[in-house]
Amino acid sequence: MKIAILTGPESAAGYRLAGLEVALANDPDEARHVLARLVESEDYALIIVNDRLVPDPYQVVKRQMRKRDLPVLLAAPPHRIAVASTGEAAEAYMRQIIKETMGYEIKL
Repeated sequence: MKIAILTGPESAAGYRLAGLEVALANDPDEARHVLARLVESEDYALIIVNDRLVPDPYQVVKRQMRKRDLPVLLAAPPHRIAVASTGEAAEAYMRQIIKETMGYEIKL
């Protein structure tokens, strides 16, 4: 099983350099179609979605995800925003993401 990143062209190169599979979308409508195609493929354990394109990816593919554990869908900010966060703001942001994804809070 693989990891895919659904993002816009501005972030794609960085993710590819990190060795991740990148799916591109230029706008939210295109992103919803690409996300549905990624979920249908059943090749992915984790799909990370640029939250500017699809703020709540699960709602887009809710019907496809019935009775399935995988893939895990994670909405994340564009790479440039995530990297720009520092200090307490970055720590609070990461706590929020982990809590929303896993359902409980951890101490960093």
